[in-house]
This record gives sequence, structure tokens and C-alpha cells, in this order.
Amino acid sequence: MVNDAAHVTDRDAATDPISAASLIGSASTDRLNGPRRPPMECGDLPFIIKRDGTWLYRGSPIGRKELVCLFASVLKREEDGSFWLETPAERGRIEVEDAPFLAVEMDWVGCGRDQRLVFRTNVDQLVTAGPDHPIRIAHDVLTCEPTPYIRVRGTQRAPVEARISRAVYYELAALAEPAAQQCRKMLGVWSNGQFFPLGEVPHGEDAA
Repeated sequence: MVNDAAHVTDRDAATDPISAASLIGSASTDRLNGPRRPPMECGDLPFIIKRDGTWLYRGSPIGRKELVCLFASVLKREEDGSFWLETPAERGRIEVEDAPFLAVEMDWVGCGRDQRLVFRTNVDQLVTAGPDHPIRIAHDVLTCEPTPYIRVRGTQRAPVEARISRAVYYELAALAEPAAQQCRKMLGVWSNGQFFPLGEVPHGEDAA
């Protein structure tokens, strides 16, 4: 059961300059009226997406998943790395601690080059890894610990990504197989005909 504070948070979030009603209403108006004007700039909005995928409004969690999914559907990223909520009528900048989404489940069919990896995000979006949705591995500067991501939408220069959860990453690693990439022996996974390296083959082992 959602507590009273969460109810207040959800109600307030829905009445902010970018509201749930405007997400639906302005989109309908846009379809009816043809070419739209550039959205009005609203500056910084009091939203934060935490590293664990929690959406905060004025410091309090938004409890209604339906509302989170609605806001997530209009999340965009600029090439300078900033994140925005943008409707046909309004847009405002928000803070994102890491990636805005989490990949919380993975399913796969096929094997080898014919394999397809399908991820489900915490906002219930399904993403199939491939040329348009690449997997990448980032490494911590100090610990070198790997953190995997998959592009949900956006471009290479302005990707909107999901961080692959640790449990899902273990499943991904279990599917890894060796391959040669740019004269290096790598372990990685195939999806939609593309190979995504996860790390180098340990010394003493051969890439088939």
C-alpha cells in the first residue's frame, strides 16, 4: 500500500509544469494540428532519477509506477549529456545520477550468431540488443569494476540507456563465448547478428 506521503508526491508531480495531463493532451493536440511549435523551456524541474531507478519529486519518491512510466516515455537526452522531460508543448531539465533506467530481466532465444537477447527495463519496456540497441561495458576508474549498459533509445552521441542489473549481468556473462575482436581475444555475447564484448579472454585460454 502506498503511504500518504507518496500519494502527495504523485499528485504534486502530476501538476508540475510538465503534467501527466499535458503529456496526453498536448500529444493529441499535436496530432490534430499538424506541425507544432518548439516546446516552451521550463528550466530545471525538481525531478531526480536515482542510481537504483527510483524517481524523486522534490526529494520524495513517486510511488505510482504508471506515472513514472508516463514521465519516462518523454525522457530525452541532449548531446551535452543533459536529460529532459519533453512534451510537444513544454520541456524541462532533470537530474539523473547514472542511467535513467535499469534492465531488470533478460530472456534469450537461439545461440551463437543467431542469438537474440531481450531485456525488460524497470518501466516495462522491452529492448532487443543489436545494432540499434548496443551493449557497452564501463569500468570504474579506481576499481576497474565493470558496469554494463544497454541503449534503450537515442543516438550514439546522446544515448538514453539502462544499466544492466548485477543479477542480469551474471546471466549475460553465463552466455559469453570467445571471439576475436580487433586482434584481441574477447569474451562476449551475440544478439541480432552483432557481437558485444564483455571482457578479454584470460591469459592462457584460446578464443575459438
